[in-house]
Amino acid sequence: MNAAPRPSARSEGSPQRHPWVIVPGIWDSGPEHWQSRWQAEPGVEAVRTAPTSWSDPDPADWSQALSRAVASTSRPPVLVAHSLGVLAVADWLVTHGDRVAGAFLVAPPDPDAPSFPAAAAGFRAPTARVSTPTALVVSDDDPYCSLHRATGFGAAIGAEVLRVGARQHVNVVSGVGRWDEGRRLLAAFEERC
Repeated sequence: MNAAPRPSARSEGSPQRHPWVIVPGIWDSGPEHWQSRWQAEPGVEAVRTAPTSWSDPDPADWSQALSRAVASTSRPPVLVAHSLGVLAVADWLVTHGDRVAGAFLVAPPDPDAPSFPAAAAGFRAPTARVSTPTALVVSDDDPYCSLHRATGFGAAIGAEVLRVGARQHVNVVSGVGRWDEGRRLLAAFEERC
């Protein structure tokens, strides 16, 4: 497990190495969420998954939406997932990992935690190792997943685990805003894909 590095990678607004597929969590990511802000940056090549079951998530629907989004990109993308999207991506990578350049996963929720949304009960904790380059960004104080469980998920799938300190669920409520630290981590990760 690594502390989050301070990469000297490209600055925001620089050309991407790969297109992105944005994979939000339950209820999608609103306009103030870092995923939406990154997607809206000038010159960014990104598509967002569009499952029909945002509010009552169905794993099969989310998997199909992910496949459609990946198929729509010009070349193998990096998946940029948050929260429930992390669980969807980890499951999808087991059988479709060869279609993408990498997966940048942020703030996984724990399906066994009391805070896990009942509507998402069909999603499961990641247990299968993936061959795709993967980074799992975890917070020390995420109310949806303990640090111990999050790092265990990273070990299970073979991800590089990046701790970002006390950032709660790394979302709008956490106060991370554009989350420039995460943008730098993504840029450094893309260099390794």
